[in-house]
Amino acid sequence: MDTAQVLAAYNGQIRKRLGPDSAGGLSEQDGNVTRWVAAPDSGASCVTWSELTADTADAAIAAQVAFFSRLDRAFEWKLYDYDQPADLADRLLAAGFRADDEELLLVGEVAGVQAEVVLPPGVRLVQVTDKTGVDLLCDVRDQVFGGDDNEMRNWLPDLLDDPDQGTVMVLAMAGDLPVCSARIEFVPGTEFAGLWGGGTLPDWRGQGIYRATVGYRARLAAERGYRYLQVDASQDSRPILIRLGFSPLAYTTPYLWSPA
Repeated sequence: MDTAQVLAAYNGQIRKRLGPDSAGGLSEQDGNVTRWVAAPDSGASCVTWSELTADTADAAIAAQVAFFSRLDRAFEWKLYDYDQPADLADRLLAAGFRADDEELLLVGEVAGVQAEVVLPPGVRLVQVTDKTGVDLLCDVRDQVFGGDDNEMRNWLPDLLDDPDQGTVMVLAMAGDLPVCSARIEFVPGTEFAGLWGGGTLPDWRGQGIYRATVGYRARLAAERGYRYLQVDASQDSRPILIRLGFSPLAYTTPYLWSPA
């Protein structure tokens, strides 16, 4: 895989993408900044792309803060390690943002992902189809990543009504116990599908369950004709994904701002 070519495709198709999404959000351009404005109660808004210089960065940051202040909405500025100017992170901190955990952007070709759906005895994968399943998925998410994301519990069920099934959620179940959760988001009009929220309860790790969810989602992407899988990988999932054929493209850090 030509990582420079894939990164250019990712920037053009994902980071700079404009238009509505299936959840009612809207990606729009404001000068040299591209932002995604989430529908109310349907996730966090985000600056996805910027082309700034030392002379324009502070004004662009102030403009986005002012925009989301008027909406009384929190948002994230997703900073990639190749974004300019080089001190953009410092400028965001000075403007009142706080840095969240660094992640690694990994991309794998769907046809080359080496992940079979092999599960330990007594564990099965099920697709989430109702609010009860969403609650189970969020229960796993909260236990794996910490916190209690009630906002996610509110907006994920709305995605089940999408006739195109732009998001598919999956659970690994050991009997009646959910032990791993994950989802895949198919970005229409692009070559990319995103893997999100993958996490396994501590007592069930090391048995190939997360790997199986990657294989399951890769198969769904292949069926729809997608070429690439994209992941913002944590420290835990990076080695697994790299062994499965994913390649690192960039480090990314969410910078968070809220009206409070």
